[in-house]
Amino acid sequence: MASLLRSLLLRLFRGSPRQVMRGSAGSGCGDAESLTKDERTLTKAEWQKKLTPEQFYVTREKGTEPPFSGIYLNTKEPGMYHCVCCDSPLFSSEKKFCSGTGWPSFSEAHGALGSDESHSGILRRLDTSSGSARTEVICKQCEAHLGHVFPDGPGPSGQRFCINSVALKFKPSKL
Repeated sequence: MASLLRSLLLRLFRGSPRQVMRGSAGSGCGDAESLTKDERTLTKAEWQKKLTPEQFYVTREKGTEPPFSGIYLNTKEPGMYHCVCCDSPLFSSEKKFCSGTGWPSFSEAHGALGSDESHSGILRRLDTSSGSARTEVICKQCEAHLGHVFPDGPGPSGQRFCINSVALKFKPSKL
């Protein structure tokens, strides 16, 4: 049903699905307009060329890297974690913590103001693929699967964004 609605809206407004669903007003972070034309319309084959097989599996096919295998699990350097697909800033090292779960964990998305994530680079979606209801975290700009968010994180938010390293690109802070 959602797919049909999106298709009808796309025809009606003759824009990209992301522009139709999110509006065309720019917020400066994660706008459809900030993508190049090629990235907005990449096919499965083009994503496969752009990404490593592991990156493609996790970000485009909603996979998960094995626990304790990710390159950023123990990274403590200051900087920003960006989407590996579109380079959108997603999580700050200031909100990273050791959860002991085997994946990089963050208490808040970059640009979030408490529970208001409208200026962040992420979106949340219901995920029932495992047989139970979870909250998937995706990149607002390119819809890459990043991981999941759980309500067992540290205060004050109580959230644990459990994110696949392979979905991220770390950029150290410039001194």
